[in-house]
Amino acid sequence: MSRYARAERAALADLLLDLGPDAPTVNEGWTTRDLAAHLVVRERRPDAAGGILLPPLRGYGEAVRRRTAALPYADLVDLVRRPPLWSPVSNPLTDELANTVEYFIHHEDVRRARGGWLPRDLRAGLSAALWKRARLLARVSLRRYPADLLVQAPGYGELRVGRGGDRLRLVGAPGELLLFVSGRQRVARVQVDGPAAPADRLRSARLGF
Repeated sequence: MSRYARAERAALADLLLDLGPDAPTVNEGWTTRDLAAHLVVRERRPDAAGGILLPPLRGYGEAVRRRTAALPYADLVDLVRRPPLWSPVSNPLTDELANTVEYFIHHEDVRRARGGWLPRDLRAGLSAALWKRARLLARVSLRRYPADLLVQAPGYGELRVGRGGDRLRLVGAPGELLLFVSGRQRVARVQVDGPAAPADRLRSARLGF
Protein backbone atom coordinates (compact mmCIF):
# COMPACT_ATOMS: atom_id res chain seq x y z
CA MET A 1 0.00 0.00 0.00
CA SER A 2 1.11 3.60 -0.54
CA ARG A 3 2.32 5.45 2.50
CA TYR A 4 -0.59 7.90 2.35
CA ALA A 5 -3.28 5.25 2.02
CA ARG A 6 -1.69 3.21 4.78
CA ALA A 7 -1.38 6.20 7.11
CA GLU A 8 -4.97 7.37 6.57
CA ARG A 9 -6.27 3.82 7.04
CA ALA A 10 -4.34 3.32 10.29
CA ALA A 11 -5.37 6.70 11.68
CA LEU A 12 -9.03 6.07 10.87
CA ALA A 13 -8.95 2.59 12.43
CA ASP A 14 -7.38 4.02 15.60
CA LEU A 15 -10.02 6.74 15.78
CA LEU A 16 -12.86 4.27 15.20
CA LEU A 17 -11.65 2.20 18.15
CA ASP A 18 -11.15 5.25 20.36
CA LEU A 19 -14.68 6.57 19.73
CA GLY A 20 -16.56 3.27 19.80
CA PRO A 21 -19.37 2.00 17.57
CA ASP A 22 -22.01 4.65 18.22
CA ALA A 23 -20.18 7.91 17.54
CA PRO A 24 -21.63 10.20 14.86
CA THR A 25 -20.07 10.80 11.46
CA VAL A 26 -20.55 13.50 8.85
CA ASN A 27 -22.42 10.92 6.74
CA GLU A 28 -26.07 11.54 7.58
CA GLY A 29 -27.60 8.66 9.53
CA TRP A 30 -24.34 6.73 9.86
CA THR A 31 -22.49 5.96 13.07
CA THR A 32 -18.89 4.85 13.22
CA ARG A 33 -20.11 1.24 13.05
CA ASP A 34 -22.03 1.98 9.85
CA LEU A 35 -19.00 3.65 8.27
CA ALA A 36 -16.70 0.78 9.20
CA ALA A 37 -19.13 -1.69 7.65
CA HIS A 38 -19.24 0.35 4.45
CA LEU A 39 -15.46 0.19 4.14
CA VAL A 40 -15.37 -3.56 4.77
CA VAL A 41 -18.05 -4.25 2.15
CA ARG A 42 -16.30 -1.99 -0.37
CA GLU A 43 -13.08 -3.99 -0.07
CA ARG A 44 -14.25 -7.52 0.69
CA ARG A 45 -17.61 -7.90 -1.06
CA PRO A 46 -17.28 -6.87 -4.71
CA ASP A 47 -20.67 -8.50 -5.34
CA ALA A 48 -22.27 -5.92 -3.04
CA ALA A 49 -19.91 -2.94 -3.44
CA GLY A 50 -21.54 -2.02 -6.75
CA GLY A 51 -24.53 -0.79 -4.78
CA ILE A 52 -22.45 2.18 -3.64
CA LEU A 53 -22.75 3.71 -7.13
CA LEU A 54 -25.39 1.68 -9.01
CA PRO A 55 -29.02 2.24 -7.91
CA PRO A 56 -30.28 -1.19 -9.09
CA LEU A 57 -27.82 -2.86 -6.71
CA ARG A 58 -28.31 -0.49 -3.81
CA GLY A 59 -30.82 -2.61 -1.89
CA TYR A 60 -28.63 -5.70 -2.00
CA GLY A 61 -25.52 -3.73 -1.10
CA GLU A 62 -27.25 -2.12 1.86
CA ALA A 63 -28.48 -5.48 3.12
CA VAL A 64 -24.93 -6.85 3.01
CA ARG A 65 -23.62 -3.74 4.76
CA ARG A 66 -26.15 -4.10 7.57
CA ARG A 67 -25.23 -7.74 8.10
CA THR A 68 -21.56 -6.77 8.14
CA ALA A 69 -22.26 -4.04 10.68
CA ALA A 70 -23.62 -6.68 13.08
CA LEU A 71 -20.13 -8.14 13.55
CA PRO A 72 -18.42 -7.45 16.90
CA TYR A 73 -17.13 -3.91 16.60
CA ALA A 74 -13.49 -4.68 17.38
CA ASP A 75 -13.50 -7.38 14.67
CA LEU A 76 -15.11 -4.96 12.22
CA VAL A 77 -12.42 -2.33 12.80
CA ASP A 78 -9.72 -4.98 12.46
CA LEU A 79 -11.11 -5.82 9.02
CA VAL A 80 -10.84 -2.13 8.11
CA ARG A 81 -7.26 -2.02 9.39
CA ARG A 82 -6.09 -5.17 7.56
CA PRO A 83 -7.33 -5.13 3.95
CA PRO A 84 -7.18 -8.27 1.83
CA LEU A 85 -4.48 -8.29 -0.82
CA TRP A 86 -6.84 -9.94 -3.30
CA SER A 87 -9.33 -7.07 -3.24
CA PRO A 88 -9.76 -5.08 -6.47
CA VAL A 89 -9.43 -1.85 -4.46
CA SER A 90 -6.78 -2.70 -1.86
CA ASN A 91 -4.13 -4.74 -3.62
CA PRO A 92 -0.65 -3.19 -4.02
CA LEU A 93 -1.36 -2.13 -7.60
CA THR A 94 -4.59 -0.23 -6.88
CA ASP A 95 -4.21 0.98 -3.31
CA GLU A 96 -2.69 4.37 -4.11
CA LEU A 97 -5.43 5.32 -6.55
CA ALA A 98 -8.39 3.71 -4.83
CA ASN A 99 -7.77 4.33 -1.14
CA THR A 100 -5.76 7.47 -0.42
CA VAL A 101 -8.74 9.70 -1.11
CA GLU A 102 -11.32 7.23 0.21
CA TYR A 103 -9.66 6.97 3.59
CA PHE A 104 -8.79 10.64 3.81
CA ILE A 105 -12.43 11.59 3.28
CA HIS A 106 -13.81 9.03 5.72
CA HIS A 107 -11.15 9.88 8.30
CA GLU A 108 -12.39 13.47 8.13
CA ASP A 109 -16.02 12.26 8.22
CA VAL A 110 -15.31 10.93 11.69
CA ARG A 111 -12.99 13.73 12.87
CA ARG A 112 -15.34 16.54 11.84
CA ALA A 113 -18.52 15.09 13.30
CA ARG A 114 -17.36 16.22 16.75
CA GLY A 115 -16.89 19.72 18.12
CA GLY A 116 -13.48 21.30 18.45
CA TRP A 117 -11.87 19.85 15.35
CA LEU A 118 -9.27 21.72 13.32
CA PRO A 119 -7.96 21.03 9.82
CA ARG A 120 -4.82 18.89 9.84
CA ASP A 121 -1.46 20.16 8.60
CA LEU A 122 -1.06 17.77 5.66
CA ARG A 123 2.19 16.81 3.97
CA ALA A 124 2.74 18.41 0.58
CA GLY A 125 2.72 15.06 -1.21
CA LEU A 126 -0.64 14.12 0.23
CA SER A 127 -2.07 17.55 -0.59
CA ALA A 128 -0.86 17.18 -4.18
CA ALA A 129 -2.56 13.77 -4.46
CA LEU A 130 -5.78 15.20 -3.01
CA TRP A 131 -5.70 18.13 -5.44
CA LYS A 132 -5.52 15.77 -8.42
CA ARG A 133 -8.66 14.01 -7.25
CA ALA A 134 -10.38 17.27 -6.26
CA ARG A 135 -9.82 18.62 -9.78
CA LEU A 136 -11.34 15.50 -11.33
CA LEU A 137 -14.31 15.47 -9.00
CA ALA A 138 -14.90 19.20 -9.47
CA ARG A 139 -15.06 18.73 -13.24
CA VAL A 140 -17.71 16.05 -12.76
CA SER A 141 -19.80 17.44 -9.92
CA LEU A 142 -19.71 21.11 -10.97
CA ARG A 143 -19.79 20.86 -14.75
CA ARG A 144 -23.48 21.81 -14.86
CA TYR A 145 -23.47 24.33 -12.04
CA PRO A 146 -25.05 27.56 -13.33
CA ALA A 147 -22.08 29.85 -12.79
CA ASP A 148 -18.60 30.60 -14.06
CA LEU A 149 -16.72 28.98 -11.19
CA LEU A 150 -12.99 29.35 -10.57
CA VAL A 151 -11.64 26.69 -8.19
CA GLN A 152 -8.28 27.59 -6.68
CA ALA A 153 -5.90 25.64 -4.45
CA PRO A 154 -3.10 28.15 -3.74
CA GLY A 155 0.25 26.59 -4.48
CA TYR A 156 -1.27 23.63 -6.34
CA GLY A 157 -3.36 24.95 -9.21
CA GLU A 158 -6.75 26.09 -10.38
CA LEU A 159 -9.48 25.24 -12.88
CA ARG A 160 -12.65 26.73 -14.30
CA VAL A 161 -15.90 24.79 -14.29
CA GLY A 162 -19.63 25.45 -14.61
CA ARG A 163 -22.04 26.37 -17.37
CA GLY A 164 -21.41 30.09 -17.19
CA GLY A 165 -23.25 32.94 -15.52
CA ASP A 166 -22.36 34.69 -12.29
CA ARG A 167 -18.67 34.57 -11.49
CA LEU A 168 -17.77 32.67 -8.32
CA ARG A 169 -14.43 31.78 -6.80
CA LEU A 170 -13.94 28.74 -4.57
CA VAL A 171 -10.64 28.83 -2.66
CA GLY A 172 -9.13 26.39 -0.21
CA ALA A 173 -6.46 23.84 0.55
CA PRO A 174 -6.65 20.69 -1.59
CA GLY A 175 -8.13 18.55 1.17
CA GLU A 176 -10.76 21.14 1.97
CA LEU A 177 -11.73 21.50 -1.69
CA LEU A 178 -11.97 17.72 -2.01
CA LEU A 179 -14.36 17.57 0.94
CA PHE A 180 -16.40 20.43 -0.53
CA VAL A 181 -16.84 18.95 -4.00
CA SER A 182 -17.58 15.50 -2.54
CA GLY A 183 -20.71 16.93 -0.90
CA ARG A 184 -19.35 17.84 2.53
CA GLN A 185 -19.64 21.60 2.15
CA ARG A 186 -20.79 22.22 5.71
CA VAL A 187 -17.54 20.91 7.21
CA ALA A 188 -15.10 22.11 4.53
CA ARG A 189 -12.99 25.16 5.36
CA VAL A 190 -13.16 27.00 2.06
CA GLN A 191 -13.86 30.54 0.88
CA VAL A 192 -16.62 31.23 -1.64
CA ASP A 193 -16.43 34.67 -3.28
CA GLY A 194 -19.12 36.15 -5.50
CA PRO A 195 -22.78 37.19 -5.48
CA ALA A 196 -24.57 35.99 -2.36
CA ALA A 197 -27.39 33.97 -3.93
CA PRO A 198 -25.33 31.70 -6.23
CA ALA A 199 -22.65 31.38 -3.54
CA ASP A 200 -25.25 30.19 -1.03
CA ARG A 201 -26.66 27.74 -3.57
CA LEU A 202 -23.18 26.33 -4.10
CA ARG A 203 -22.73 25.80 -0.38
CA SER A 204 -25.94 23.74 -0.22
CA ALA A 205 -25.87 22.07 -3.66
CA ARG A 206 -25.89 18.30 -3.92
CA LEU A 207 -22.35 17.49 -5.00
CA GLY A 208 -20.27 14.34 -5.34
CA PHE A 209 -21.46 10.95 -6.49
